[in-house]
Amino acid sequence: MTRLLALLGLILITACTNPNDLDEAPAYLGNFQLGHNVVVAPNLTKGPASREASQEEWIAAVTEAMTDRFTRYQGSKLYHLGVSIEGYVLAVPGVPILASPKSALILHVTAWDDAAGKKLNPEPHMVTVLESISGATFLGSGLTQSKEVQLENLSRNAAKQIESWLVRQNQKFGWFEDDGVPASEKSDDELTRPAPAVDETPANQAAERLERGDASLTPAEQATAAVEIIEEPDVAPLVIE
Repeated sequence: MTRLLALLGLILITACTNPNDLDEAPAYLGNFQLGHNVVVAPNLTKGPASREASQEEWIAAVTEAMTDRFTRYQGSKLYHLGVSIEGYVLAVPGVPILASPKSALILHVTAWDDAAGKKLNPEPHMVTVLESISGATFLGSGLTQSKEVQLENLSRNAAKQIESWLVRQNQKFGWFEDDGVPASEKSDDELTRPAPAVDETPANQAAERLERGDASLTPAEQATAAVEIIEEPDVAPLVIE
């Protein structure tokens, strides 16, 4: 614990990976699909010059950030992520420039291969998360942000850094490649790509059968299929003089 407190106390202004990319295509992670998203905080330690936040608050914030980031992946193989939140600093207001602390978060991450039933990293990987530097936090987030905003921002940064770590592991060790070959050793055509989702609804199946000329369709199935395959007409754009 003493070592953790010392580490939290020595954190300086550092740029952090931008986590505001959830509306973009996710980074390449092979055939990854998130299974269990387990976040715990049994050894949670508050660093110096920090606001107070409970285990429940941290677990909720990190769980939400992990869910938002990793449920975007639609692979067919399940992988579980376990996160243990170890320590934090939620900056309090201080004297600008001279004594304005920065918010930080330290956590451990373990990835599990569901099919193999084993850890991908035998020892937990430590992630040190710092607040993103922006106009609102240049003088310290304690001066400009509430505790809730600090929690959310650190949690989102944590999820982004975990994603970046998993990408590096897949590049180097092929963690999420079906054949286990590192992604860095493959051409783009050889990379594992999740199969596109198939619409298996009865209406879609009937439409496919109708297009193939399947004579066994009942009248009701033919009507349903016809509705399914009718395309919207092209509409000329409205031109305002």
